[in-house]
Amino acid sequence: MSMPPLEEIPCVILCGGKSSRMGEDKSLLPFSTSTTLTQYQYEKLKKLFKNVYLSSKIDKFDFISKEELLLDESKVYSPIAALQSIFEKLNTNKIFIITVDTPLVKLESIKKIIKESNNYDITVAKTSRVHNLCGVFEKDKLQPLVEKMLKEDFHKVGFLLKELSTNYVEFLDEDEFINLNERDEYQRALRIINKTNIIY
Repeated sequence: MSMPPLEEIPCVILCGGKSSRMGEDKSLLPFSTSTTLTQYQYEKLKKLFKNVYLSSKIDKFDFISKEELLLDESKVYSPIAALQSIFEKLNTNKIFIITVDTPLVKLESIKKIIKESNNYDITVAKTSRVHNLCGVFEKDKLQPLVEKMLKEDFHKVGFLLKELSTNYVEFLDEDEFINLNERDEYQRALRIINKTNIIY
């Protein structure tokens, strides 16, 4: 399948996790010059995508329109449940997914992932490990499997990658894909972004 123009691919930021290891809602933590981590991600990604949406369990953001909020009404805290909710609400086939807690991923890296997504069901970033929720997902191939997984109460994103045609786009910079699960990772990301002039 040929790739649609970049502006036609929507971006969804996943903001509905429990943040249990952080001890507070990480999506609402301040980051760089932005009021919240979510706002930082949103404003950065709007430079690349015409349509940016937030996937969340509740409406906790005051800087987006109602149309940009994709409420995940499932009682299960699971990226698989979030994917199902996203697929139900968006009509486009190709969707770029990224988590709110990976703020250092560069726009050029995202462009590379999208460019290399032709003819694959899923295309995700890979450093020394696979970044399951940073990449392009094709709705028509994923939705039936996601529905089946939810019925069976199975929530491993890695299973999707193994079952479908997946392209792993390799990157060398581990820091770029740092995941802010714990307080020390959050502080490290703040130090990185404050020391550099790189536009993430």
